[in-house]
Order: sequence, then structure tokens, then C-alpha cells
Amino acid sequence: MSVANVRATSPAAGASLLETSVLTRKPRQLLLAFFGEFVCDRYFEPLRASVLIGTLESAGVAASAVRTNLDRMVESGLLERRRLGREIGFELTSHGSEVLREASGRVNGPAPFEPQGEGWTLVTFTVPEHLRDLRHRLRATLTWSGFAVLRDGLWIAPGSVDLAAALEAIIPELPPASVNAFSATELAGFPMAETVRVAWDIEGIRAAHDEFIEHWEGEDAAADLPAVTARTLLVADWLALLRADPRLPRQYMGDDWPADRSAELFTRRHREFAFPAVRDFAGLVD
Repeated sequence: MSVANVRATSPAAGASLLETSVLTRKPRQLLLAFFGEFVCDRYFEPLRASVLIGTLESAGVAASAVRTNLDRMVESGLLERRRLGREIGFELTSHGSEVLREASGRVNGPAPFEPQGEGWTLVTFTVPEHLRDLRHRLRATLTWSGFAVLRDGLWIAPGSVDLAAALEAIIPELPPASVNAFSATELAGFPMAETVRVAWDIEGIRAAHDEFIEHWEGEDAAADLPAVTARTLLVADWLALLRADPRLPRQYMGDDWPADRSAELFTRRHREFAFPAVRDFAGLVD
């Protein structure tokens, strides 16, 4: 077992990844999907608030909720405000662009549900109560990286997770040596199958895939929506599914595991929406 000490924050006890449907679309999630698809490294001018409001209103999100979440994204350092005549515009900060580039690597990756390497990665951490917001960010980062709580204070993820890269954005804010990370392998006589079932809700992960497939296989999934909104919804749902699936090795996942069907479906629908969505976006910002 090799050991590395990483400065980070500590999470509270692990909540289930699958407490809500992957199709429960929150305004922030939709805004991140929109900026990741149409803005990051593609469009370099501030976006009028009316463009963002119009796109999300088509998805059933109230204008007030869009404005509230834009303000929160400014406060968290993801966006900056810009005055555009009588309107307010928003553009990504360098931090916001980094966050979206990191997510894009998995969103568009060739094997989004395969473990990264062999073995397992373990993490423990402790963060003072007065840094609870940082602790929440750490937990969210670990969850995105495939970690689940195995015991109080002990998190586990499949494969060899590049934890330094995963925590790069928050490491400067963490107390020294607040996170300990280990790589581990399965020992003879101590099979991992039961550990996997304890740490992760396998049937819940399967249900998340099934829900994604059932919705987006339907030809009417986004039939009445502008293409720019449809593609935003698709990517938001895909991000939720990626967050729900920790990339566990297939031998623990049972027969007819649906991850390959989900990946094929996302790739196909994403391609279908590509040209009309870019055309819609160009019309909105013209």
C-alpha cells in the first residue's frame, strides 16, 4: 500500500448518490451544461442574461430561478458579470473554464464508465467545522471522482484515481495534511464483492442508467424543444448519470449491465442535436 498526503478538506458522512432521479434537472446543472456545450473554449463574448433565461425557460425553469443561480455562480467564482448596454451579461472565469474542461474530459471520453487503472483508492480526511463549505466541495469532488463512503471517515473508489488532479482547484484552500490517500489491492481471502455492495447501491446505479435510456431512446424526448435546449438537457442528464455511476469493475455489476447502452445512446443523440443546436445558439447571440 503506497501512501500520499494531500492537503484537502473533510466530508461529512456519505449521502446516497441516488436520492433523486438523474432527470431531476436543477437550474445550476442546466447552466453548467449550457456553458460547457456552447461557451467554454468556443464563444468568447459575455452572454446576455436573456439568452440564458430563454434557453432554460424552454426547459420549464422560471426566469427568477435562472437569475438566482447565475448570481450564485458569480459568488462561487464560476462566472463574472458584464454590463452590455441595458442588459447584464455573464462570462466564464478562468476557474469556471477549468471546471468545465475537467468535466468535458469524461463527458466526451471514449470509456466514461470504465475504472481508471487497477485496484482501489482510499481517502480519509478531517476538516474543521468552520470550513464546512470547503468540506462540502471536497465531498462533491470525491463523489464526481467515483468515491463512496465505506466506513465513517473512509472513502473508496475503483481504480487508481489521480487525486492530486481531482483536488487541484481546492488544494490551496485546505489545511495542510488534512487528507490522506492510499492505493490498495484486493487480498486473497477478502473478496471485494461484499465491500462493493456495502459502499455502492448497485441496483440504484442500474436504475439511473435505465431511466436515462428510457427517456432519451424515445423519439419524443425533446421533440417540442429548440435544439439548443434539447442538447442542454441531454448533457445535464448525462452529467447526472456520470455522477451516479462510479466506474465500478464490470465483474461486480451483474448481467446485462446497461452502461454501454447509455454511452452509445448519449453519443448518438448528442451528434443528432449538434448542428441544429449550434445553429440555434448562433441565432441567439447574433
